[in-house]
Amino acid sequence: MSKLVSGQAIIQEFEAWSKKKYAEEGDPIGLQVGSLNKKIKKVMTALDVLPNVVEEAVREGVDLIIAHHPILYRPLKKINLDTEQGRMIETLIKNDITVYAAHTNLDVAPGGVNDMLAEALGLKHTSVLVETFQRTLKKVAVFVPASHQEEVRGALASAGAGFIGEYSDCTFSSQGTGRFKPTDDAKPFLGEAGTLESVEEVKVESIFYEDQQTKIINAVKKAHPYEEVAYDIFPLDNEPEKLGLGRVGLLDREMTLESFADYVKEKLGAEGVRVVGDLQSTIKKVAVLGGDGNKFVHAARFSGADVFVSGDIYYHVAHDAMIEGLQIIDAGHNIEKIMIEGVRKKMQAFLEEKKYDTTIISSQERTNPFQFR
Repeated sequence: MSKLVSGQAIIQEFEAWSKKKYAEEGDPIGLQVGSLNKKIKKVMTALDVLPNVVEEAVREGVDLIIAHHPILYRPLKKINLDTEQGRMIETLIKNDITVYAAHTNLDVAPGGVNDMLAEALGLKHTSVLVETFQRTLKKVAVFVPASHQEEVRGALASAGAGFIGEYSDCTFSSQGTGRFKPTDDAKPFLGEAGTLESVEEVKVESIFYEDQQTKIINAVKKAHPYEEVAYDIFPLDNEPEKLGLGRVGLLDREMTLESFADYVKEKLGAEGVRVVGDLQSTIKKVAVLGGDGNKFVHAARFSGADVFVSGDIYYHVAHDAMIEGLQIIDAGHNIEKIMIEGVRKKMQAFLEEKKYDTTIISSQERTNPFQFR
């Protein structure tokens, strides 16, 4: 008998990564069409939900589309089946295809669209271009018998605890003695009811971000041998993690703007780019932001970047950047298509870990409205 994931479960896992609270105010993310209250045989990731993408989903027997751009970006006053959009929505409903959108929350999320772009360009020592959100740190201390300390450490790491900079699985342990007396109704892992017990225990400590707390505590309880788990949670005054839109980082080697433009085309799969600046100027520090970059040109300049890689740059915004000495490579809004494969790999790992028989595919349809001659 096949083991299929529910729509609710797969989106719950997705939102543990690309949290709704990361989204910009007013961004219409989340469930767009259909229901998540069903079993999912096949998922498809897509940048846009257009008629050709919906037709592809029907052909492939897809139950759920996870898209970057919302299909209902502006409120609908009516669904007119004489229009292309109306017929597209009708097709989705008739074929029981659910559409879920993750937009600016996926841009902001660690490992999301902007990190995917920065990684594709080979940027090192990256930081956030425009801060929009902060994650504060907490510490957990778990008291566990020495025989099960490795299981608890593994559970903490698997749930996302223990990241310090570029280091993972960070924990600290100290030994001590735990004392407890089981009541008559207890079912103790060690000891007997009514008898005070002394057990050699290890205190395992690690840090985590506050929005991970529920997942981490549940993982610890599952791995811990005791009926009642003793643990402490402490708030920390450490500097919070800064999340936001865009990334700034360094190339491994300097390039001319001309050669870097070719490099961007290759690495981001752009059919063409528009370039602002001196083609022979030197590029080392790069700012990158998926989507419409107009509002972020000044942030790119103040970051000290030599060039800003983004899309949809207006004519007069390009003039302003040129006057201020900021080079620009407009590779188009469509470079965000990098999320199609990125999200597929992320969710594929979840499905394989949980041994679900649900499959996930990447949309192969072209959705870029622009052609280059």
